[in-house]
Amino acid sequence: MLVSELIEKWRSRLYDISWFMKNLNEYIAKEANKEDNCTGKYWEGRYKSQALLDETALLSCMAYVDLNPIRANMTNNLEDSDFTSIQERISHFKNSKASAQKPNQNNENAHQIKQPKTLKSFGTRVYENTLPFSLLDYLELVDWTGCHVHPKKKGYIPKSVPDILVSLKIEEATWLVRVQNYGNHYGNFVGSKTVLRVNQMGQAQIHWAKRYLYNFSIL
Repeated sequence: MLVSELIEKWRSRLYDISWFMKNLNEYIAKEANKEDNCTGKYWEGRYKSQALLDETALLSCMAYVDLNPIRANMTNNLEDSDFTSIQERISHFKNSKASAQKPNQNNENAHQIKQPKTLKSFGTRVYENTLPFSLLDYLELVDWTGCHVHPKKKGYIPKSVPDILVSLKIEEATWLVRVQNYGNHYGNFVGSKTVLRVNQMGQAQIHWAKRYLYNFSIL
């Protein structure tokens, strides 16, 4: 096989999420079964691929995943939510904050919030190629949401709605329902009714998004 043909073959595979997930899941399943000395089906079902069509969809998906350990009652705080990106962000933030308080630090760098290089950085809309939110706003939002998702979670629940919800014009009740029921309410597409229409997906594709999506329209 020519080198050019081989390159084209691998390039097409790398663009194929089904091929990628098949190989990833197969490797993890084999290693897990070997560790547990067992055989059989490891994964409950196939992977889920969803198109996040607006900032609210992105935010709710991130919060839903970061709150998985709390929702599963494995922990009652974000710092102990093992294997989550928010745990890594908090740990990195604390270490950066401690370093900034040391003497002989450059004043300009001391006021910057350093973020893990392995994760997509938060940067609001000021910086390119970053998540369009503030890191501190996101941490506040997820902690606030976790207090509602996990009724036994001890913590302060602010009387005021987090700033990030205010800036995105998302109602408190709407946000909580979005995150608490994210896994059941959405199909292939995640977003508001307005965004689905703007993207002109057609009635057939809009049906995939499941009827319940229309209860979360943000005009």
